[in-house]
Amino acid sequence: MQISPGSVVTMHFALRLADGMSVDSSFDDEPLTFTLGDGSLDHGLELALYGLRANDRQTLRLMPGQAFGRRDAAAVQQVPRDSFPDDMPLAAGQIIGFTGADNEPLPGAVLEVGDAQVTVDFNHPLAEREIVFEVHILAVENPCAEQD
Repeated sequence: MQISPGSVVTMHFALRLADGMSVDSSFDDEPLTFTLGDGSLDHGLELALYGLRANDRQTLRLMPGQAFGRRDAAAVQQVPRDSFPDDMPLAAGQIIGFTGADNEPLPGAVLEVGDAQVTVDFNHPLAEREIVFEVHILAVENPCAEQD
């Protein structure tokens, strides 16, 4: 059966930057199992899976903005220094876990540390990057679909 909205997919995947640098991979570990549309994968990556079947392998080059979105200047914010624990060392390049408005975890990259403000970038680190997405589909279950 083909992958479609609501499919339960088990797959191995690899994400690489255009220069070949590995970002993430499950090929040497446990495969990923998720329901298409549940938010486990970026929407752009999910779109690349539609129509694939068990045992299919595919490598796609996703252009900037097709996966992980576009960079948003509004996502770079000034956070008061006193919002952080006094004993927390802060440095540019540091990734800190915040809680978003929906109580979901939200990573932020520290860009600059000032006496009163800390500049934090809440854009996804892969936003606006060209991504190579490789998949090997191991299984597809479609609980409410007809058999293909």
